[in-house]
Amino acid sequence: MHVSFEKDAKVDAHEPTIVIKAAEKSPEVEALLHYLDNYNEGRQSSIVAIKTSERILMVKTAEIIFVDIYNAALLIYTTNGIFHAKDTLANFGRKLPAEQFLQISKHAIINVDHLLALEDSFSGNLTAKLTGDFRTSVSRKYVKDLMNFLGI
Repeated sequence: MHVSFEKDAKVDAHEPTIVIKAAEKSPEVEALLHYLDNYNEGRQSSIVAIKTSERILMVKTAEIIFVDIYNAALLIYTTNGIFHAKDTLANFGRKLPAEQFLQISKHAIINVDHLLALEDSFSGNLTAKLTGDFRTSVSRKYVKDLMNFLGI
């Protein structure tokens, strides 16, 4: 990645303009855009709101192991239990810090801090072994993104 700064007196100092140039909108570019969209005074919130049918829970992002869609329900697996949320995977994923969370299939996002191992599965997929003895499938489409994220 090449990073540069260009001084432009016409740009408001409190509202800088950021342009990302790339050959295509890759997962890395998406992650960077997500990070910039959520940039707030240099701090990303370590708490995320989870809206259930009864209440709104505040959960530390470090406690979230993974997020999964099962039978059209959004399930959030944490170190303190499993919560059913009234949200979509895409919307909930936007609330999570991109440097800690990664989508690994159409139905799941994992917290890489809770990733213990990756095991070969059938037809090019991988199985992610997570904290709490949880397992979820990494789709072939997302394997390269995961390897890039892990620096492999």
